[in-house]
Amino acid sequence: MTIMQDETRRPKSVREYLRLYLTGVAMGSADTVPGVSGGTIAFVLGIYSDLLNAIKSINATSIGRLLKLDIKGFFEYVPWQFIVTLGLGIVTAVLTLAHLVDWAMVHHRVYLFALFMGLVLGSAVAILPRIKGWTVSKVIALVLGAAFAYFLVGAVPQENVPHDPVTLFFSGMAAITAMILPGISGSSILLVLGQYQHALNAVKTLDIVSLVSLAAGCAVGIMTFARILSWLLKRFEQMTVAVLIGFVIGSLRAVWPWKLATFDPTTEEAVVRAASANVMPDPSSPDFVGSLLLIVVGFVIVNLLDHVASGENPVFRSFWRRPASLAVGD
Repeated sequence: MTIMQDETRRPKSVREYLRLYLTGVAMGSADTVPGVSGGTIAFVLGIYSDLLNAIKSINATSIGRLLKLDIKGFFEYVPWQFIVTLGLGIVTAVLTLAHLVDWAMVHHRVYLFALFMGLVLGSAVAILPRIKGWTVSKVIALVLGAAFAYFLVGAVPQENVPHDPVTLFFSGMAAITAMILPGISGSSILLVLGQYQHALNAVKTLDIVSLVSLAAGCAVGIMTFARILSWLLKRFEQMTVAVLIGFVIGSLRAVWPWKLATFDPTTEEAVVRAASANVMPDPSSPDFVGSLLLIVVGFVIVNLLDHVASGENPVFRSFWRRPASLAVGD
């Protein structure tokens, strides 16, 4: 199966619009949690090529038509139906889930990360069949990708960093580059750069200066990197996919639910921080069974969605043949 197509598939029916909107909601939901990548969701649900091509359509040609007031030509060239529908889904998730995720990170961190660990683990399993014929070079590419993501997501977050517009602009560029990569979370990059909590607060309080600075960096970063990634997928598809799968596997470090609690002298309480070391779970702890169940739930959800989209999921295809009418793009 070829990952990259020549152009973005534009939704035509109500069902296709709804599916694309919900995909955007899933991507936005994933990107609000450090360690989970919206790019992974796009990859698993079969819109990754469409996403890259849609981003690439914002180029000199489309901008030139817009400047010439050739509105019809602009909308014929740019797959605006895809961009607007997916974007609305992402924005909906970010605006509605920022408070919920912030609350869950404080009060139910283990359960939240257990669910997302299941989603990431399921994603790794779902996209493994994209590699056709494993070779030594592909295995090496996967291992290198996994190692890179493992050490990146484990980097110690910076402290006492400025939140001025210039810093936020470049942080946005770095985060969006990661966001469209399967496995590497834009939120994780913001966390490492010391900007995650500030960005989350900016969304909740509608801090316009911070949001515009981040958005501008995201716009520049995504238009630049999408072209590089698209070029790699067209010319070195299998090797690039192997690296991307490695990214997903390596990112499991970031969503491991069980962390080492440390004593905070300011609150005189044991707290778990993003940079806390991973530890083995205690089977006697009250959240152990619930966490395992949520890992299974997350794993099943992402593989079920993949099977509905592709009909080729390695977990479900042996006992459930997806109806042809559910194929992506129908």
